[in-house]
This record gives sequence, structure tokens and C-alpha cells, in this order.
Amino acid sequence: MKKLSLLALIEASFFAAFALILDLLPSIDLGPWISISFAMVPIFILAFRWGLKVSFLAGFIWGLLQFAVGDAYFLTPIQFLIEYFVAFAFIGFAGFFIKPIQAEFQKGDKKKALSWVVIAIFVGSIARYFWHFLAGIIFWGSYAPEGMSPVIYSLVVNGGAMLGSAILCAIVLLALLSNAPRLIKVRAIR
Repeated sequence: MKKLSLLALIEASFFAAFALILDLLPSIDLGPWISISFAMVPIFILAFRWGLKVSFLAGFIWGLLQFAVGDAYFLTPIQFLIEYFVAFAFIGFAGFFIKPIQAEFQKGDKKKALSWVVIAIFVGSIARYFWHFLAGIIFWGSYAPEGMSPVIYSLVVNGGAMLGSAILCAIVLLALLSNAPRLIKVRAIR
């Protein structure tokens, strides 16, 4: 197994901290439990720069930082692990698309590259919110309005947050990467 470079580890830590800072900014509230933000953008940038391992690590660190600054809401230790460590790490699934994204940018085909970026954003978002959805059913289901099943409640709350956040991240990243694709290029330190 190939070791991660020092640069990759530093970037994972930095981008996780940046994601936390963005997450602490006011988000767009669509209801009492549905909130959308573009805080995943730094993790997606890492996914497009370094791939799966580094973006998984950064997501994991972001979840840890949520706890460290007291911005984590949890009922049980298992729910905390699922919703902060596992869910945030799974944003890194966007890193599966590093090769086509990098290849298309290198060829100069921005349109194809940005199409892959959008696909990767939705894959990473769905991977994250799958775990929030499960936790919503198992741990938060008792908060569902009377007459609504925990499954539907979790789907509405977590699905709404996922869709809104993915769209917002896609808008931000399309604007950033169409003007500065160098953001996802890794340069060696000399």
C-alpha cells in the first residue's frame, strides 16, 4: 500500500479545517431540520486533486473537528461515529472520479471535465447522506411528525439537505474550476 505524501496529509488537514470554517458560516435553512451549505467544497477539491484516500481522510478529520469545536449533535456514541466520522469520510467517494476529471482538464475539454465534476459531487453527496439517512431512521426517527414513518421523515430531511447541498456545491465548483482548473493540480514541492 502506497504511503500518502506529506503534502497530501497537510492538504487534508488544511482543507478539513477550511470545510469546518465554511460549515460554521450561516447556512440556508429550508425548514427546522433541513439546512444546505457549500461546506463540502474543500473536500471535493481534495477528491479531484488527490483521489479517494486523501479526501476520505479529510472528511474524517472534518468530522473530528466538528466534535472538537462543539458543533456536533449526537444522541449516542454509535450515532456520533456514523454521522460524523463515517458520513463525512464518505464524501471522499467523489475521489473515484479523479482520473476522468484530471484527464479531461489535461486534454482541455472543460465541458466534459465539469460534467465529471458534477457527477462526482452527487456521488460524494449521496455517499455522505446515505449514512445520515440511516442514522435518521435508527436514531432520529422518534422526532418524525405524528403519522409519518421514520423512513419517509429521514428521506425528506436528509434527502432535501443532500440535494440542496450538492446543487450548491456544484454551482460553486463549476464557477471555480471553469475559471481556475489549476486548483485541482498537484505540484511537487522543490
